Amino acid sequence: MSSTIPADRRASSRDVPDRRSHAREPFVEFRDVHKAYGRKQVLRGADLTVYRGEVLVILGGSGTGKSVTLRHMLGLEAPDSGRVLVEEEDITDLPEEELYRVRKKFGMLFQSGALFDSMTVFENVAFPLREHTEMGEEEIARAVRERLELVNLPGTEHLMPVDLSGGMRKRVGLARSIVLDPKMILYDEPTTGLDPITAQKINELIIDLQSKLNVTSVVVTHDIQSAFSVGDRIAFLNQGVFEWVGTMEAARDSAHPILREFFKASAVSAAQPTGRE
Repeated sequence: MSSTIPADRRASSRDVPDRRSHAREPFVEFRDVHKAYGRKQVLRGADLTVYRGEVLVILGGSGTGKSVTLRHMLGLEAPDSGRVLVEEEDITDLPEEELYRVRKKFGMLFQSGALFDSMTVFENVAFPLREHTEMGEEEIARAVRERLELVNLPGTEHLMPVDLSGGMRKRVGLARSIVLDPKMILYDEPTTGLDPITAQKINELIIDLQSKLNVTSVVVTHDIQSAFSVGDRIAFLNQGVFEWVGTMEAARDSAHPILREFFKASAVSAAQPTGRE
């Protein structure tokens, strides 16, 4: 399938090269990925590389395909054309039983936390271990305690989701997402619906886990402040393509008109372009 995006615009996805990235090892690669739902074209030739050990922020407006991008990384959806690679393995046409193996490399923090309301905190975090491992109850209890401590929620095992604040629900969801020791963590709007103080605590937790767990992370967000707090690089998704990819520092000074407008509309002074040549 040929792209509907003009060639000069597609090339702009490398308008500010990140020289540090060239020596890195790719973890996930999108190669000319197209995806449509009926007549609605969502991805229109998306090219992207997520490098091992980095925090890549996917930034873009509502309905631009950010969550669709995450689903393709997980193999929950297949592209209409193009290829998706995970650790150099082409997963595009893998059968479901093989995709299950690939998905175990990922942890996912959903926007709402996606907790089971009828289960305690302990049962929520333990759920993946009981479903996907042969661990005994003593091992499970130890693993759950360790993950809750990592997200700064020790001693909360007995609580029900209804007893938790929004930030606590996100942290329990994060504990569950890392309990199987994934290589990559995907964050879908991790600060949405949170007050600024709680949102900053979530940002600090993302950075902390990145260091302690030595994982690769992809953060989908509308929140410019969060993006600049946690990210190593930004990938700006607009009209189905990654029109700009580069470091956080370079993003401040990018000449890309829509990216600059995105920053300006956010009214976050820390993210405003500096105007340097």
